Amino acid sequence: MLKGLNYFLLAAISGLLLLPSHASQADSQSVLELLHQPGVHAIMRHAIAPGTGDPSTFALDDCTTQRNLDGRGRAQAQAIGEAFRDAGIAFDRVLTSQWCRCRETAQLLELGEPADFPALNSFFQDRSTRDQQTDQLQAFLGSLSESESVLFVTHQVNITALTGRGVASGEVFLIRLNERNEVEVVGELLIHP
Repeated sequence: MLKGLNYFLLAAISGLLLLPSHASQADSQSVLELLHQPGVHAIMRHAIAPGTGDPSTFALDDCTTQRNLDGRGRAQAQAIGEAFRDAGIAFDRVLTSQWCRCRETAQLLELGEPADFPALNSFFQDRSTRDQQTDQLQAFLGSLSESESVLFVTHQVNITALTGRGVASGEVFLIRLNERNEVEVVGELLIHP
């Protein structure tokens, strides 16, 4: 784990803020304060769910056929939710992919009752819906008033398609639409379990 000045130099160079489990409450609060700005929302990849993709027996309505959160993932989701609450952050809506690992992450955050939003569903195994889902999500962002605050829980492929950036399990991007109607990342938060 990087310490002191080296840690902050690397964070500045890479353009992101990674918060280790021992990071101070003030560190996460300073990043989360960006959510008080008009038009800024949070989008996160589900918490730690070991593996890649889903088994060939995958069924959307059967969690036993899916890749799911493990104990570390559940602890990570709870820690992320606690960081948001400690910073006094509340959301008008919590929207989630219909995949069980996203739904469970959204529930464990305890930041509001999650609602399914199919545009957030993974297209990892079928990329044919990538552009359509990304356009739907971007249009939805554009339809929100500047006073609304939404948390989206989704998958790596969805976030990468929307932002052009990779994202770790449980990582939160703070996003907004710029004057060209493009999604820009204005802050990042990663809390390890």
